Amino acid sequence: ALSDPVRLRIFHHIAASCCSSVCACHLPEVFGVTQPTLSHHLKKLVEAGLVNREMRGRWAHFTPRPEGLAALTTLLGELS
Repeated sequence: ALSDPVRLRIFHHIAASCCSSVCACHLPEVFGVTQPTLSHHLKKLVEAGLVNREMRGRWAHFTPRPEGLAALTTLLGELS
């Protein structure tokens, strides 16, 4: 799921805001992608178990999953 550079940047952005959720409404302008492209990338991150999706009204909010962060940390630790 993190092999795509845009998806990796999106995940980093969501993970960096560990104390609050990230609204999908702000992400297209941050990453310079269209809403359909952003939705595709976010769906892949949710399916991979890296982020949680919560609907608030008409907007999706995303938070990092602790299990996803732990798996990524383990993988990166094994590479060094």
